[in-house]
Amino acid sequence: MSCCPHCRDANSFFGQRDAAQRLARYQRRGPEGTTRLLVEALCAAGVTDATLLDIGGGVGVVHHELLRAGAARAVDIDASTAYLATARTESQRQGHADQVTYVHGDFVALAATVAPATVVILDRVVCCYPAMAALVAVAAARAERRLGLVYPHDAWWVRLGMRLLNTGLALQRTSFRVFCHPTAAVDAQIRQAGLTQRLRRTRGMWQVVIYERTGAPGP
Repeated sequence: MSCCPHCRDANSFFGQRDAAQRLARYQRRGPEGTTRLLVEALCAAGVTDATLLDIGGGVGVVHHELLRAGAARAVDIDASTAYLATARTESQRQGHADQVTYVHGDFVALAATVAPATVVILDRVVCCYPAMAALVAVAAARAERRLGLVYPHDAWWVRLGMRLLNTGLALQRTSFRVFCHPTAAVDAQIRQAGLTQRLRRTRGMWQVVIYERTGAPGP
């Protein structure tokens, strides 16, 4: 395991109770909101026989759905031990446990040991990581064909909301913080890695964005 201080904070913040609630909601309703949009967009682009790298995969909603849609295998790297355990249990329930490898740690610190994948996923992860450039650069570099992200767009009211949320977190005496990284900076970092934006949709404070490697073959 390799974790930065922020990831250790995330491990404490995203605990077993939160994981259980998220899994129960997924089992009742399936993917929701922007996660559903992300899954639908990736499936529309084609995931048959794809390999997946799900960074900060939570309870595994995205990789569960893409494996059911025909992806071959997945790696889920998460700072939360509770999320990983819950995602692993759900993989067993869905019958694809042998197709997923679960790794606990900080993806940026572990990146040199992580193989590239057909599709790389960052679903509401960029907003939970302070070093955006490092995270996005290594994620984009590992994307052989596509990179799918859900993260906040940097409207003034989103930035204000993030500041208020962080104030609340400080009052609760937790060290975990959230971030509204500039959209232009995220986009530039990904384009530097040779990917081109193919889709962008917004819902409330969130944006769902799909990038594709220029000249990449279809699935």
